Amino acid sequence: MLTNPVLVSIIVMMALCLLRCNVMLSILISAMIATFLSSIPLDKALSLFIDGMGGNLETALSYILLGVIATAISKTNLTTILVNFVASIITGKKYIFIFSIAFFSCFSQNLIPVHIAFIPILIPPLLSVMNRLKIDRRAVACALTFALQTPYISLPLGFGLIFFGLIQKELQHNGINVAISDIGSVMWLSAIPMIFGLILAVWYFRKPREYKQNNQTENEKMNYEKPKMTYKEFGVLIGVTATFIVQLLSSSMPLAALIGIIAMILTGGIEYKKMDETFNGGVHMMGFIAFIMLVAAGYGAVIRETGGINELVNLAASFSSGKLGGAILMLVIGLFVTMGIGTSFGTIPIIAAIYCPLASTLGFSIPATILLIGIAAAVGDAGSPASDSTLGPTSGLNADGNHNHVWDTCVPTFIFFNIPLIVFGVIFAVFL
Repeated sequence: MLTNPVLVSIIVMMALCLLRCNVMLSILISAMIATFLSSIPLDKALSLFIDGMGGNLETALSYILLGVIATAISKTNLTTILVNFVASIITGKKYIFIFSIAFFSCFSQNLIPVHIAFIPILIPPLLSVMNRLKIDRRAVACALTFALQTPYISLPLGFGLIFFGLIQKELQHNGINVAISDIGSVMWLSAIPMIFGLILAVWYFRKPREYKQNNQTENEKMNYEKPKMTYKEFGVLIGVTATFIVQLLSSSMPLAALIGIIAMILTGGIEYKKMDETFNGGVHMMGFIAFIMLVAAGYGAVIRETGGINELVNLAASFSSGKLGGAILMLVIGLFVTMGIGTSFGTIPIIAAIYCPLASTLGFSIPATILLIGIAAAVGDAGSPASDSTLGPTSGLNADGNHNHVWDTCVPTFIFFNIPLIVFGVIFAVFL
């Protein structure tokens, strides 16, 4: 087993990622190791890798186009207006404040698919409010991570539609044909441990915490006072509405995002003269993640061809001792892989190649297989130092230098989300 190409390459990939090696380079090196340890000729492996990347082209395009929309939104006062609205109704109400942050931020993954771009705009002006209420920012970090992760793993809208589409494609690649609705009928269960974790985190971090107030926070607060709706804001809002409606009608995220962008251009939400700047910003924001997904899909294609999966499946099945042990094993492996890669989306092609035959061997139903792959990909997104779900909250909460990325974002989100996801995921998978 020590020479199994799949096992060795995954261990190498996880080790390199945890050592802060570039994620893309880590995956490429791991793919080469899998090739060298198998009988696949190098030229064939390269062809397999490139062909595998093609399976995620739609996903990558979706991410880049949504990045353009996010950039367009960030150049308007829409999120600033939301800040003022939120601040006006929750000032002086500590728990309402935290849960409102979580609630409104959820829409960044579906209704207004801006992803993490809203955080550096929304959160810094609210730091002074948090300081007055003596809110522990670790609770807010958990609220933001909850909002960034829960919608896409449980609802087929916005980034969730991309996530569900990836699961569907990888299941099909491994001989399991399911519809998006089949995935949605199961994955909503993943929201339960996330909600449980959020409530637990807010309760645990309930004690007042003092933070040093500085001029940066006050200045940022002043810069966001009394924003106005102009034609630009209305244009972007029309584009966002068009994106949401089209994705519901067509179930195509690239088409929805494209229609939304065109609507923004026609209504003045995106200035024609600044079109290149907006598109470049979108590529800069989402391009790297999109390419990681492509590379991960290519890696998944290579390891499927090595012949090491069956051997690994048999070994895992012998160690797992039935469904309970198998579910625990799969979710723990998913935890390390996702934490290493830093993106749930990039994890799916890798783990699906192993989990589909393993789940079949252990006797899991198709719904249970869907849930195991979905949660195995999701677990580790919270807590990973390289994940947008942790980098995003830190970018806002550390605007005044009073919030540590690892200890104030990564550690709390790891504890309060990953542990419940594993526990509930095992229970759900065994009984589905």
